[in-house]
Amino acid sequence: MSKGVLLVNLGSPDSTNPKDVKKYLGEFLMDPRVIDLPLWARTLLVKGIILNTRPKKSAAAYQKIWWEEGSPLIVLSERLQKKVQERVDIPVALAMRYGSMTLKKGLQSLVDQGVDEILTIPLYPQFAMATTETIDVKVEELKNEFFPQLTIKSLPAFYNKPEYIEVLSKSIAEKLEGLEYEHLLFSYHGVPERHIRKSDITNGNCKMDGKCCFKKGSKQHEFCYRHQCEMTTVQVAKNLKLKNGTYSTSFQSRLGFDPWLKPYTDRTIERMGKEGVKKMAIVTPAFVSDCLETLEEIAMEGEEIFHEVGGETFTTIPCLNERDDWADVLSKWVNEWVDVEAAVVSE
Repeated sequence: MSKGVLLVNLGSPDSTNPKDVKKYLGEFLMDPRVIDLPLWARTLLVKGIILNTRPKKSAAAYQKIWWEEGSPLIVLSERLQKKVQERVDIPVALAMRYGSMTLKKGLQSLVDQGVDEILTIPLYPQFAMATTETIDVKVEELKNEFFPQLTIKSLPAFYNKPEYIEVLSKSIAEKLEGLEYEHLLFSYHGVPERHIRKSDITNGNCKMDGKCCFKKGSKQHEFCYRHQCEMTTVQVAKNLKLKNGTYSTSFQSRLGFDPWLKPYTDRTIERMGKEGVKKMAIVTPAFVSDCLETLEEIAMEGEEIFHEVGGETFTTIPCLNERDDWADVLSKWVNEWVDVEAAVVSE
């Protein structure tokens, strides 16, 4: 069998034009794994309310961070894909879950190169319904409808892989070197609390009390986004030898009025500023590519909040983006998959 790899990221509007942003938001928010309401309720919320109020505001936010080459997330993902391709001997394609760089196009590009066995790599360190799961489900739907000849496997969440923790830790250490800071905040993309419960394969083991995340041996941890975020922080803090009290975890980008994972990033930044923290650094390990949520929501809005309440220095740490060592790690995982599959065939 001829193998290939499909890197998959979130996606982006084609431009900062409100019409393009509205189209993108419509596809994204109508995904039942993003807004997991009954179709009638999701349609009413998204098409009746959000798409009539949010596109202009979101377009203005995109305009603040848009590059000459296009969407930062797309550009950075393309650079990463190119570097991984240079490091492996099989075809590597790139696709987005939403937007014009569709999963179907990504799969077709590999098929056109003679590939019939694909490893998809969702570029999300932690598992979540609205990220990894929606990619896996959509890929399976496309396979069944258009590519029945393909054999497709997906790389599981890699939040606890030593190579990932090492490169993430190194990227943070490089930015913090010589920098005076009082607190390092690990900000992860938020999800509704009900998503955590829906992903609970133990049917009730998750208590949403912040304690079960740290219990060892729970089967639920394989699919618990909160646990995986907490463990990412713990492992990086251990690697960097951070002292207790000098770092913490929070969650950003909530939508609507339902309870989302706490503590909230914006309120945490505000609280710390009010409590006298003058120098803060912030990293966003739920993302491997800088995007609207990191470049605008954190680096711009977060800094503004911090300064408004008396904070002085607000340092944002870039995502892994197209770092050479990150491309090395992805290439290592690809080659390991190729070697394992080759060994199975030879048996």
